[in-house]
Amino acid sequence: MFSAKPYVEQTDPPRSPRETLPTMYDLPSEDPNEPGLPDEYHYLQPQLLSATFRLSDYAADQIFTAGDLNIYYDVRHPLWHKRPDWFAVVGVPRLYDQQDLRLSYVMWQEGVSPSVVVELLSPGTEAEDLGRTERETDSRPPTKWQVYEQILRVPYYVVFNRYTDELQVFTLVSGQYEALDLSEPRIWMPSLKIGLGLWQGEQRGITRQWLRWYDAEGNWIPTEAEQAQRRAERLAERLRSLGIDPDAIDEL
Repeated sequence: MFSAKPYVEQTDPPRSPRETLPTMYDLPSEDPNEPGLPDEYHYLQPQLLSATFRLSDYAADQIFTAGDLNIYYDVRHPLWHKRPDWFAVVGVPRLYDQQDLRLSYVMWQEGVSPSVVVELLSPGTEAEDLGRTERETDSRPPTKWQVYEQILRVPYYVVFNRYTDELQVFTLVSGQYEALDLSEPRIWMPSLKIGLGLWQGEQRGITRQWLRWYDAEGNWIPTEAEQAQRRAERLAERLRSLGIDPDAIDEL
């Protein structure tokens, strides 16, 4: 699905950087086991997922979401970990001692597995994300797929390819992941009472298809910034109905 970008000589006038500049997926790393650090999309998409993940059955301080954070899953091998692009855990405190941000998620301390994990396909991780790699030996860490399916037993495993906008969702059936047959690019998660789908819109100045959460009525859940904007628009409309120019108030 992915291929390294071939070397392209520069021209006059110069070609677009999109055509000529190598990415971190094209160049070898100083660490042969490092598939590449997250690109900008891997920062923006998790932010939107966290900003719109609100559940009717859980208070905000009892929901923990994170992107690119280590999950330590085996007390016998405390250094073994996986680092999902995004995941959510419900029924646990969002903060350490109600005040400190988490530095990791340690299963043998928390005792609660993630309810949903999202992986964003990239050239260096595609095979493992989709369960196409095998564990080398029992002394080596299990694969990402094995950890999510057999150890953490994550109910919903979501894989998204931003290059093709393909959404894949896997759920546990008799202890093994099975792919859901999606008639449209969205999935309702009954146990969480929330749905995930593809939303066409702008995020930090970038317009494209984004993964975003929606509610039971099928409405996209707004971010806090969007909620504030809507309140401002309703207030402005109310002022106009009273014969007051809201722009004039702003100038005072």
